[in-house]
Amino acid sequence: MRRPSKTTRRIAATASAALTLTLGATACGGTTAPASGGELAGQTVTVAGVWTGSEQKNFKKVLDAFTQKTGAKTVFVPSGDNVSTFVGSKIEGGNAPDVVMVPQVGVLQQFAKAGWLQPLSDQAAKTADSTLAPVWKNYGTVDGTYYGLYFKAAHKSTVWYSPAAFAQAGVGEPKSYADLLKAGRTLADSGRPAFAVAGEDGWTLTDWFENIYLSQAGPQKYDQLAQHKIKWTDDSVVKALTTLGDLFKDKQLVAGGAETALRTDFPSSVEQVFGPEPKAGMVYEGDFVGGIAKDQFGKKLGEDAKFFPFPAVEGGAAPVVSGGDAAVVLKDGKNGKAGMKLLEFLAGPEAAGVWASAGGFLSPNTKVDPAAYGDDTTRNTAKSLVAAGDSVRFDMSDQAPAAFGGTKGAGEWKLLQDFLRDPSNPQGTAAELEAAAAKAYGN
Repeated sequence: MRRPSKTTRRIAATASAALTLTLGATACGGTTAPASGGELAGQTVTVAGVWTGSEQKNFKKVLDAFTQKTGAKTVFVPSGDNVSTFVGSKIEGGNAPDVVMVPQVGVLQQFAKAGWLQPLSDQAAKTADSTLAPVWKNYGTVDGTYYGLYFKAAHKSTVWYSPAAFAQAGVGEPKSYADLLKAGRTLADSGRPAFAVAGEDGWTLTDWFENIYLSQAGPQKYDQLAQHKIKWTDDSVVKALTTLGDLFKDKQLVAGGAETALRTDFPSSVEQVFGPEPKAGMVYEGDFVGGIAKDQFGKKLGEDAKFFPFPAVEGGAAPVVSGGDAAVVLKDGKNGKAGMKLLEFLAGPEAAGVWASAGGFLSPNTKVDPAAYGDDTTRNTAKSLVAAGDSVRFDMSDQAPAAFGGTKGAGEWKLLQDFLRDPSNPQGTAAELEAAAAKAYGN
């Protein structure tokens, strides 16, 4: 989700059910107590978002900082993965939040076209123009109006691994996709399958596809497919599915095989590599894997948990796929004016610095002091993301209408889960993807 997401988005950043229950009990409907005084004293801002576990806890630190600055009380409401359905039901019920952290470009566009959003204030837009690369403004703009402020970003072209497992197998960081598969099979021969794959969460499978597709087909085709200007039955899609299918069908590469992967959610996939009883040597996902390895399993980034860039496929360029969460203000919220003040705060470097120091976070904000990040691994990832500027390609499924690219049990998520279960017919899967896309895009 995730970016999550996907970004991360969509991440229950915990590996134990007990901890999940504990965090859930304290987080749902949780509030941040107001400071005495301040320009918003006596007012309440309600914020909805997908974040759970440590992500939710760390975002609340940002809300705490806003409270201390303005005096406003804040309430965080978990939305679940399906932000579109959640917000629609809240608006219909007359109980809309003031601010929503939207993890998908397609959902942001849907909200704007439904007339649900307030444009950014002049102050928020001005600050964002000075702190974000233009690409982030483009993704937050619908029909020429700037609605969405990108606050949290994800670097979704990172493969995380156990250095101990690599050392035992005698393999190094691969430089090409072919080398990645070769290293994975060597890992398996040494007693640990290559990848923990979170097949229960369909968004992780779209991330696999997108990295392969961007590298193999190139950025122009990627942009065309993201906008549905070419069909999912295009030869480039079938080729990328064939490449992905070769990994999915290999039990040396997928820990426990497809059936186990389809019962593995994202937090569990991280646990399979960095938990107390490791079952795989690598897990592919975004930079947020590092936050979970560190927070939940006590791994020291750069020593016990490392990553390498998703390698180039068949001579293409190494992919740089990103995701992100945009803050929007709803027209139907009870306190949109105070909500916009929160966005003005989120647009500056102070808010991002709070979460950066807490960990498990990357900011697209160019003014954030790199020293705010708590370790060199995260710091270097953040620098890489900011340095990429407008060359970053946003997560493709997050650009799609929610019915295709962002709904559990439907569209691309479900069809790639079906493909993980049986990757024998890439052409057939491409045809099913095209049928679902055509329906969702309306073309």
